[in-house]
Amino acid sequence: MASTDKPDPEAATKSEVSPLPPPPPKRVDYFAIDVGLRVLLFAATLTALVVMSTAKQTELASVPGSPVRVPVKAKFNHSPAFIYFVAALSVACLYSIITTLASLGVIAKPTYATTFLLYYVFWDVLMLGIVAAATGAAGGVAYIGLRGNKHTGWVKVCPVYDKFCRHLGSSIPIALFASVLLVLLIMLSVFSLHSRIRE
Repeated sequence: MASTDKPDPEAATKSEVSPLPPPPPKRVDYFAIDVGLRVLLFAATLTALVVMSTAKQTELASVPGSPVRVPVKAKFNHSPAFIYFVAALSVACLYSIITTLASLGVIAKPTYATTFLLYYVFWDVLMLGIVAAATGAAGGVAYIGLRGNKHTGWVKVCPVYDKFCRHLGSSIPIALFASVLLVLLIMLSVFSLHSRIRE
């Protein structure tokens, strides 16, 4: 015997239409910002490197106990701290070129973005340690040249080698800015990795 109950059209419609899952959140890639910061890092390290490597000045100094004056040069390669500073800036400058090209490659082909972000964190931390240590060492030696140290008998050399000290005084803050850029790059990479893990 057939049922006389009429099917409810609203109930049928509700059972046939299943709710669609919400669309996944649109992934925001920060590689354009990464490229911009790495280009800034390149500019900062190159500028500091050029300013430091051109720091040289020759002045006449008197020989103790004699009226004779001889030319004495001041160059960056006369101090191990300044040599380390120039070497660290050279490595950081080359590193910024390589990672800028890698970031541009990731923008073009984002398949390996997560892997590159992880590598960036490791290498950026290493580069930050190198640049910050070199900047601190060069800054310490430059401060002695500027202020001297009467307890140890180190005299001020900046009143004599003023041009040389101006180069130092320009290069060290630029290298400090490069260290800040590396900190920002590390934070950006970690934030990007965190947002990818949460998806």
